[in-house]
Amino acid sequence: MRLILINKPFHLISAFKARAGQRTLADLLHAPRCRTAGRLDFDSEGLLLLTDDGALQARLSHPQFKVPKTYFAQVEGTPGDEALEQLRAGISLADGPTRPACISRAAEPPWLWPRQPPIRYRAAIPTTWLEVELREGRNRQVRRMTAAVGHPTLRLIRWAVGPLTLSGLRPGEWRDATRTELEAVRRDTVDPPTPASRGSVRSGLARSKRRAPHLSLQRKKLR
Repeated sequence: MRLILINKPFHLISAFKARAGQRTLADLLHAPRCRTAGRLDFDSEGLLLLTDDGALQARLSHPQFKVPKTYFAQVEGTPGDEALEQLRAGISLADGPTRPACISRAAEPPWLWPRQPPIRYRAAIPTTWLEVELREGRNRQVRRMTAAVGHPTLRLIRWAVGPLTLSGLRPGEWRDATRTELEAVRRDTVDPPTPASRGSVRSGLARSKRRAPHLSLQRKKLR
């Protein structure tokens, strides 16, 4: 099994193919058998995972498994306590209410890299960093949540997925997960699937066996 950690740069497509002229994962690495386990939108940065194991892909990306994902969001203005409580309790979006989330004000991350182009600076309007932990992954969810309470997200970086973090990776860099990290991911994604997710996991298992029949032996060794 292969699990790859990538620090996705700003304005890069989370796929290997796109329209002509767009930067994609193919500009960073060659991994033809791997697929993304969850995605990051074009404007977002940070941790993106690739794997050739269909079952692991399903467990990392399907919301039924509630794998925590940690983001740092730079938002416009200064959210008050009431806005933060709304975000923590759940926000009503067009596709339904969000689950409760862990959200707090944060200092600017010490590992932060400069973005090109930088966010628009306005002297009269301050910005605030928030640390956000979600256990679901809707399209542009963090951005829609902060906009709903009047504080649009200006910059969004995913720092962690479960036990895996961006630590040591600069934008555009990638590496394979270590054996210790693989074991930690397995421990954190062992909850039994609900009926709604069982089909996704079964199909993921079937895909992984078709691609690499030897994976079952590797799993036994890891355990």
